[in-house]
Amino acid sequence: EIPFDLSNVLFICTANVLDTIQPAFRDRMEILRLSGYTEHDKIRIARKFLIPKQLKENGLIDVQLRITTPALRRIVLQYTREAGLRNLERHISRICRKVARRIGGGEAGPFIVKVQNLEEWLGVPSYIVSSSLKRDQVGVACALAWTPTGGDVLFIEVATMPGSGQLLLTGNLGEVMKESAQAARSFARSRAEEFGLPADFHSKMDIHIHVPAGAIPKDGPSAGITIAVALISALSKRPVRANVAMTGEITLRGNILPIGGLKEKILAAQRAGITEVLLPAENQKEFSEVEDKIKAGLKFHFVTHIEEALKIAFADSPK
Repeated sequence: EIPFDLSNVLFICTANVLDTIQPAFRDRMEILRLSGYTEHDKIRIARKFLIPKQLKENGLIDVQLRITTPALRRIVLQYTREAGLRNLERHISRICRKVARRIGGGEAGPFIVKVQNLEEWLGVPSYIVSSSLKRDQVGVACALAWTPTGGDVLFIEVATMPGSGQLLLTGNLGEVMKESAQAARSFARSRAEEFGLPADFHSKMDIHIHVPAGAIPKDGPSAGITIAVALISALSKRPVRANVAMTGEITLRGNILPIGGLKEKILAAQRAGITEVLLPAENQKEFSEVEDKIKAGLKFHFVTHIEEALKIAFADSPK
């Protein structure tokens, strides 16, 4: 019960999620959001800090072990799925221990870890990197998603069939994503004549929207533009270009609203072999702050309305 002056003390708290913090307490905080490490960041940190540290801890010198950059990249993408670096360091440590054991057993170095022999050191990869579609398809469009472990690509699939106007949503979707699908259908219905869609599709046709990888929960509004493009593609029988990915929230009037996690989503597009990316026009300021090397090799289109997105996304010439 001794008085203590805290007027000049700055408290810093960290959290992985904000939902569990009491709202009144959270309202009194200034919140700084820090994104996870990118693929390029992880490789640089591994080269400069993690590998030297693990070599020292396992009694090795740098001439005895070399891990190539392509092998490091594969460890990051296919053996670890995290925002931080703990699992990456564990895998590097595992390689170092195996090298130390071989040297202790009388084998002569140096040992070179490369993509071709990575499975001998770490076993079968734990994750598969999503890649772009092989060909243009009707009713399938590529979305860019943010996850706690970085960006990823999602393929939105839409199928139509004779029915009574039901909307089926599968793929372990959250409430916000389901609402995006409903908004996309309402928009398509309100502009059916303009897009050359069957006028009575809402009453004589069932629509099934599916997002693969059903074991993984998915939510958020940023797939709205992709759902709308895939839906209109399925209804009009026009294919969507396989090399195009997109992200953006959609309104009932077809406007495209800004999204978060832009840097991670661009990296996901690059990894998947996408060549063109559709982004909300309101994200241009944030886009200018993304490093040029992350944007290299990609062509970007900034859109404000779904009509602009359709002109770019459809493989055939717009009518």
